[in-house]
Amino acid sequence: MAGFFQRLFKIGQSEAHAVLDNMEDPIRMTEQGIRDLKNDLQASMTSLAEVKSVAIRLKKDGDSSKSLSAEYERKAMLLLQKMQSGEMDQAEAERLATEALKKKEETSQRATQALKDWENQDNMANQLQGKIEKLKSTITKYENDLITLKARARTAASTKKINQQLAKVDSSSTITMLEKMRNKVEEDESLAQAYGQVADIDKSVDNEIDAALSQDNATANDSLAALKAKMGISAGS
Repeated sequence: MAGFFQRLFKIGQSEAHAVLDNMEDPIRMTEQGIRDLKNDLQASMTSLAEVKSVAIRLKKDGDSSKSLSAEYERKAMLLLQKMQSGEMDQAEAERLATEALKKKEETSQRATQALKDWENQDNMANQLQGKIEKLKSTITKYENDLITLKARARTAASTKKINQQLAKVDSSSTITMLEKMRNKVEEDESLAQAYGQVADIDKSVDNEIDAALSQDNATANDSLAALKAKMGISAGS
């Protein structure tokens, strides 16, 4: 891990350890490190494009010089053919053919050198591309690791917060508070029941009084009817 941050921030080993020991936000620093790697990747891509451009140019120069060398040889042969057919003076034909062969040799050497340089440049481009692919893979791995670590960090933070909250809860005081609440509820329930019973008693007394009064009225009516009958007074009077 220390080597990873050394690579990211290009600092000495002792400084890297100091940063790791004292950093307050490792996720933020890791994100910055990945951004630095992406900048390195972009610079490497630019270098690769330049190397490939040189390789392409060398290949074209080599192929062009090779074709030109073959063309000079063909011209030298044509000059000698004209000499044989009597169309040109022998000395002049041989002089020009010699010059053409010199050009042929020069361009052949230039083609050989250009193609050799192209091979070297192409090998460099392939090596650089391999390193770029490795860097891409490394960045992808770090990004995936960072996603996992972020999720773990969020889970750890949430768990820590919950545990801290639970640690602040006094179970004995909570139980005592619940007992007091239960007692208060039971007391209120008992009191409500008592009031109900008192109300029922009041209602019962009233009912008894009403019943008694009704009975007295009935007795009085019966006595009145008996008295009327004794006196000979009709019931309708």
